[in-house]
Amino acid sequence: MQIQIAKSVLENILIHAQPFLEKKDLSQITSHLHFEATASNTLTVKATDSEIGIVIFSENVTVLEPGIATANGKKLLDIVRILNDGNVDLATAGTMLEIKQAHSDFQLPMYEAKEYPLFPSVDDKPRVRIDSALLINSLKKITPAADTNNPKFELNGALIDIKESLINFVATDTRRLAIITVEQQNESELALIVPKKAIIEIQKLFSANIDIFYDATHLMIRSDQYLFFTKLINGKFPDYNRIIPNSTNYNLTLPKSDIVKAVKQITTISNDMKLTLQPEKILFESLSDENNKASTEIEMPTGIDTVFTFAVNSRYLLDFLGQTEQSHFVLGLNEPNLPFLLQEDNYKTVVMPIVI
Repeated sequence: MQIQIAKSVLENILIHAQPFLEKKDLSQITSHLHFEATASNTLTVKATDSEIGIVIFSENVTVLEPGIATANGKKLLDIVRILNDGNVDLATAGTMLEIKQAHSDFQLPMYEAKEYPLFPSVDDKPRVRIDSALLINSLKKITPAADTNNPKFELNGALIDIKESLINFVATDTRRLAIITVEQQNESELALIVPKKAIIEIQKLFSANIDIFYDATHLMIRSDQYLFFTKLINGKFPDYNRIIPNSTNYNLTLPKSDIVKAVKQITTISNDMKLTLQPEKILFESLSDENNKASTEIEMPTGIDTVFTFAVNSRYLLDFLGQTEQSHFVLGLNEPNLPFLLQEDNYKTVVMPIVI
């Protein structure tokens, strides 16, 4: 293989490929990128850690000799970053990949490219028919509620629950549950649990104009520039409908900006806080075992004719409010020690309060 490619194009490809590489064991071929150059002046670059993977397509390349190659993805990026702007030459020489620019010459060892892991194909796979912008926006909103390193593997991802007339996007870490409900007629019912790492990368790579495919073990997303895949989590997601309150006794419409400002003031001292709702104001106080203390209040009619006190981790409030788009949201309450509801239209988060 021998190609000539602009440094900026190559660097952009290598940066996008980094999250998909094996980082812990550099003896694995999955720590390498797989290059394939064709006579039609196209370059495909593959990266995978066997859990998620990406194929990057580029036509901004001059192919002098078609072929395949591999190279350690991180080391290759380190080299390309220190090169000058302009064209870079990549060429195979025996078991080495040469990287040249002007008087600079580098060599990296290659693995046998034919041994690179096979990627799942979208050919003849069923499609998930969801508007791409809606999919990405929904996943973005529920991502903070997905857990990491939970022994219950199904909680380390998000559920795409496709019903006959709606789609629910759900994530939970057992202390809160985020859900977005989209009304849509669907051809079949389907439940997919997508790992959190994959959800984060999907948001980085795609914005619109994508095709979504699946099989028993993988979800695949294709655009003009990328083909992405992730292994699905095999497990049974919790029955989220049991967690969402059917009704709430108190429903307050609150100003987003004022609440965010008040909560952030308290987080300078403690992430755990106590909220006291009174008829004409809301009091925010820090919960801390230390002598430090913070408090603030917002004067506003709450519609509550008594005093209602509950405690919460401030991060859950800020995560929800950070994903809302309107100036107001709804806080739904029942009892101080029961889960409460944060809602903006079809986006809800159910939060377990702190027992005080």
